[in-house]
Amino acid sequence: MGNSSSGRVALVTGAAHRIGAAIARELHRAGCRVLIHYRSSAAGAQQLLRELNAVRPDSCAAVQADLCRANDVRELAAQAWALAPGLDLLVNNASAFYATPLGNVTDAQWNELFDANLKGAFFLSQALAPALARRQGSIVNIVDIHADIPLPQHTVYAMAKAGLAMMTRALAVELGPSVRVNGIAPGAILWPEQPNAVLGAAHADALLAQTALKRMGTPEDIAGAARFLGLEAPYVTGQILAVDGGRNLY
Repeated sequence: MGNSSSGRVALVTGAAHRIGAAIARELHRAGCRVLIHYRSSAAGAQQLLRELNAVRPDSCAAVQADLCRANDVRELAAQAWALAPGLDLLVNNASAFYATPLGNVTDAQWNELFDANLKGAFFLSQALAPALARRQGSIVNIVDIHADIPLPQHTVYAMAKAGLAMMTRALAVELGPSVRVNGIAPGAILWPEQPNAVLGAAHADALLAQTALKRMGTPEDIAGAARFLGLEAPYVTGQILAVDGGRNLY
């Protein structure tokens, strides 16, 4: 992966599709070299890799890792160091999302949701903090409005995202002044890939009625916020920006 005009490097986890891909495109548009992380979406990652390298040759690379596995997190961090010593931005976007109705939650579900949404992000941030500090870099965590607003049948997911929100604030203190740490709390941006009984396109009218702007957002809304917090806000840290159309007002 060669040098770009800006010389800045960003690692985006869960970047093969949906919001992660939009963030990768936006950061690439801003002049960053981008490391595209994926777990199982190899085809999507390779497609995005080809797309971005066609715009600016040798400006992207793709790395595979399961962030629920400690060894994979360490390997991903090592690959990030090897490909781009002096990382400028880490976007912790990778996530797992599904319903866990109370009374039927299993240990496996608990572990997967906490590992994918919180544990992996923490240990990756810890491993890459020295690289980020070298260049006064930053971390952007993709949280969720449901870290603050309970979502029925998704208690474990909401708890994990609440942990990520606190991690954002705590790491801003721990890593300052060398590394800024902020978060984004998306609202109604995309419906889940597997809609369920409480969240999906069938619930659009009721959900949007509780949103000040009365419409869905887009992945590009989140990507723009990630670019701002990650690259363009040198005096902002420890903040979680709600990009939710005013959903948090209700």
